[in-house]
Amino acid sequence: MIQDWLLELGKGIGKVFLNPLFYWAFALIILVGIRRVKEERRLFGTKVLDIFTEWKDTWGFSIFIGLFYSVLTIAIGMIVSYEMIFILSIVTIVLSLTLRFSLLSPSYTLGITLIVLMLLPIAGDYLDFLPQLSEFNFSVIAIMLALFLFVEAHFLSRIKVHDTFPSLIKGARGSWIGLHYIKKLAVIPFFTLVPSGLIEPFAPYWPFLTVGNENYAIVLIPFVLGFEFSVRGSLPHEAANRIAIKLLGLAVIVLAVAVGSIFLSWLSIVTVAIAIAGREILNYQHRTKDQAKASYFNHTNDGLKVLGVIPGSPADRLNILIGETVTKVNGTRIQCEDHLYEALQQTGSFFKVELIDNKGEIRFVQSAMYEGDHHELGLIFAGEPYRKNK
Repeated sequence: MIQDWLLELGKGIGKVFLNPLFYWAFALIILVGIRRVKEERRLFGTKVLDIFTEWKDTWGFSIFIGLFYSVLTIAIGMIVSYEMIFILSIVTIVLSLTLRFSLLSPSYTLGITLIVLMLLPIAGDYLDFLPQLSEFNFSVIAIMLALFLFVEAHFLSRIKVHDTFPSLIKGARGSWIGLHYIKKLAVIPFFTLVPSGLIEPFAPYWPFLTVGNENYAIVLIPFVLGFEFSVRGSLPHEAANRIAIKLLGLAVIVLAVAVGSIFLSWLSIVTVAIAIAGREILNYQHRTKDQAKASYFNHTNDGLKVLGVIPGSPADRLNILIGETVTKVNGTRIQCEDHLYEALQQTGSFFKVELIDNKGEIRFVQSAMYEGDHHELGLIFAGEPYRKNK
């Protein structure tokens, strides 16, 4: 029996290379990164963050939670079909063609997958190669949706002060204002059972949520999860934490209804309705509350608000944070970026910066400028795009 499990496990890992989603996930992160870097150069005159930053710090937890969910769902006896995996892959690819992560929440990818599977019998005359409705267990998809909503909430809760992406947009009065994008893309290795293989039931209850009644195989799914929010009225990492708490509450409700669908199958479509509607309400609430606030990154009479910090720059070394206000450089009061540049030239290789931090307290940082350091400390501020200044 152990030999059968190991054989199916090896075959399942190999089958991931037959899934187009596996290759699209890598292409997507590269395309998104290239487009963002081009936009950063257009707006700020320099690359701010690396091409693969959207993937940064996701792999460790993705592997852990993927393996944990795999063991949990296999032990319970949750079985999916090859058709479900195929449709999930196509839905995920289609939803990401805009190169935005907004629709890569499990609410949309798994929710739309379940809806498509439910509609398949209507098109049965034209899709004879697909199984009938009775061969799909929609409770499995509903429970997977809920489980991965917890993962999305976790990734949002892990967003830190330098984990977001600065940008510029035109405000209502025609001036340029700063904003940040909260976004991540994760690929979660998720092993699942499918019909047709060498694995036989090993317990009276198993499989508990099944498709068909036969032997089973293991398949590795590269589950792609992403999110994207824009924030201009507050510190982005604080906004991410608020969204995460609301999403966690939605995940709890969705899981409760999904479990109920085991006993009342029609609750699976209710699960999807709650997941999609809840996600849309969450998006709407965030967007309207954020737009109702004044731009957080507007400059004040005290100085320049830090919109971004270039990694590896003097500002990064000194732990200058997004949202802090630069008030003085080398004793000179700063009211615009030209003042900053002029003040840095006054004392050669040494500089001292006075800041107002995000708690409203004054602090000082100082250091020497080294060869190759950014001539403006690596600080990014809201204002006219770089090319418009030329």
